Amino acid sequence: MSYKKNQFNADIPKPRKNRAQLMSCFLLLLCAFILYLTGQNLDLLLQCLIIHFTMLQVRTLLQGICNFTEEMQHVTSRYHGNYLRALSACLDLQRHALLFLLLCGAVYLWFLKESQLPPCLNLSIMCLCQLLSIIFGFQRPSAAEISQIHEQSNCNVAQGLAWSYYIGYLKLVLPHLENSIREFNSNQLKKIRSELLLCEKTWKLHILIPLNSDVYDDLHKADSRIQFINNLPEMTVDRAGIKKRSFKNSVYGIQGADQKIKYCVLEYATPLQSLYAMSQDENAAFSRQDRIEQAKLFCRALEEILQRSKDCCGCYRLIVYDDSEESDKHFLSKTIIQDMRQQCEGECTVCVGEQNCPQPSTFLSGGTELLISGSDQPLPLHSGGY
Repeated sequence: MSYKKNQFNADIPKPRKNRAQLMSCFLLLLCAFILYLTGQNLDLLLQCLIIHFTMLQVRTLLQGICNFTEEMQHVTSRYHGNYLRALSACLDLQRHALLFLLLCGAVYLWFLKESQLPPCLNLSIMCLCQLLSIIFGFQRPSAAEISQIHEQSNCNVAQGLAWSYYIGYLKLVLPHLENSIREFNSNQLKKIRSELLLCEKTWKLHILIPLNSDVYDDLHKADSRIQFINNLPEMTVDRAGIKKRSFKNSVYGIQGADQKIKYCVLEYATPLQSLYAMSQDENAAFSRQDRIEQAKLFCRALEEILQRSKDCCGCYRLIVYDDSEESDKHFLSKTIIQDMRQQCEGECTVCVGEQNCPQPSTFLSGGTELLISGSDQPLPLHSGGY
């Protein structure tokens, strides 16, 4: 038994340490020792050293310029309109790379006075070589380096949360939602002789996605016009060793400005609580800007997953909003009622890849615009906001 335990522990990857840096220091000392043994002229060695340093910095500058042309298209969604932050993300200005580049370049041009080629031609040849290296991807990071960056920066959090939310909850609940609502209406008809969930077009799970990840455990505290009515019939399933694990959804009544009450199945996207908790925990190294960006990426990843799911098609509604600067205390209830009104009025959508199947579109409240990059994967995020 102890053998199996140790075997499983060995299979779990541990955090990487600084062995790569230690090996770099060892190789540096080895190269310096070899150069010392060759007895070369010190001025010649210094000239070669500066030339190679300058080539590396030129490549960094060229790569940053190429990346900046792409990031300019996402400066609003990823950098909140701050072009300097976008430039810093591409060139790493915090490490003073440009200052070092200018210093190396100045000394390099001074050495080139004795060269047979003009300085401009030497610089052009250097740029040509580095651009060829960029285009053909000769210096792309290895899989191990990419993995280390991901682990250190807590990136791809949104995609992992979206898949976990879908596999562990939505995929189980949504296919049975319509039957649960029918049973709920039948019970209400027996008790109060009235069905609450009348409009079948709103027989969906309305998932609230606040982009600031501010999730309330009690929706009535978020908006006093939202009142808890009752829970749908409980669904039980054996899950991961838990016998008869229960899943249930709640029905809420939302009062409009006309005092009329509309009913729907409503809840927050619970993974947003994890994002918010990460931004509050210093061990996560997860900033507020990281949280906002990851919330956007979570929304996109979740919608893409659900749109490809045949089991969940037509059973959900993502209500995305940002009330961080909203002064209206009934903003949330108005947002939900507006979404329900659109559904009842027969909002026309098409399900991608499926016929006769409505695609549950994402509702962006109050003109809120979900601005995120069109890349296939969530990009690495750091506390610098990129």
